Amino acid sequence: MKTEIKKGKPEVNVKFFLRLFWETFTLSMSGFGGGFVIVSLMRKKMVAKLGWIDQDEMMDFVIIAQSAPGSASVNVAMMVGYHLARTPGALVATLGTVLPPMIIVSIISVIYTMLQGNVWVDAAFLGMRPVVAAIVLQVSWKFFKPFLKVKAIPAVLLFIISFVLLYILKVSMIALILVMLALSTTANLLDMRRRKKRMEEDI
Repeated sequence: MKTEIKKGKPEVNVKFFLRLFWETFTLSMSGFGGGFVIVSLMRKKMVAKLGWIDQDEMMDFVIIAQSAPGSASVNVAMMVGYHLARTPGALVATLGTVLPPMIIVSIISVIYTMLQGNVWVDAAFLGMRPVVAAIVLQVSWKFFKPFLKVKAIPAVLLFIISFVLLYILKVSMIALILVMLALSTTANLLDMRRRKKRMEEDI
């Protein structure tokens, strides 16, 4: 008989912190490819399965994590932990996320000379590349799909412009994020003012 999983923001106690550590630890341990592979697994676990956060919150965390220095997966885990249980939650989630790579890298550093040039190891890494690319593409589609459903034309245009600037014109990612942040913020403020004005006219 399966135990029913209660969705929604959990009660913060010792049991929750142990669960949070275990979930982030296992996600990080199984996220070969790092970065957005772990973010994808985290979205499925935290949003779809546990329901600790919703899709919009996850999207906000990913945007902030990508804009901030450091690993995206660690940044997202830290923000999820903080959202659920403030500073203690952020520390527990961060610890659970950074421990697996620390352990694995420590082991690999010891046996690096044995693995260097190993045909099987090289073949394994080459085989994982297309899988990691597919996972990253799936994550991108999950975040972009809601904009198509609500026909958010400005958001779609910003996506196309950003892609062209990054991929074709090789514009700095940091500069692009800052410019697009200013443009999207301005556009949303203007849209909010228009809606407010319409509501006042209707009244």
